[in-house]
Amino acid sequence: MLTNEMRETLIQKALNAREWAYAPYSDYTVGAAVLTESGKIYDGVNVENAVYPLTVCAERVAIFKAVSQGERSFQAIAVVTRNGGTPCGACRQVMAEFGMDTVVLIANLERKLLAEYTVADLLPNAFGQADLEKS
Repeated sequence: MLTNEMRETLIQKALNAREWAYAPYSDYTVGAAVLTESGKIYDGVNVENAVYPLTVCAERVAIFKAVSQGERSFQAIAVVTRNGGTPCGACRQVMAEFGMDTVVLIANLERKLLAEYTVADLLPNAFGQADLEKS
């Protein structure tokens, strides 16, 4: 169960990470912090590129850092932006890969929790592993 204290911790870690974002083109910096089932927290920031499609979102950076350390199951992810922006479609699909019940916290720069979803809320009828099974 995700406690209010853990929500606050995740939001603060995402806010802190946001300071390291690299967003010279959009000036839209994003921080994320993902809580694994094992209790570890991994953060991430958006990293833009002059070739825009090569930009990577904070959510995916945090998840990829966790996965690269052997994590495969997540309890929650906090995303902090200046205006409470929600994850893009690519990030939603990556989150779906690791659990439709993962809690997604959306917060602003004042650490105010603006919304709380599950991945299933954000990406209903997601394409997943079962869709690739051969009949």
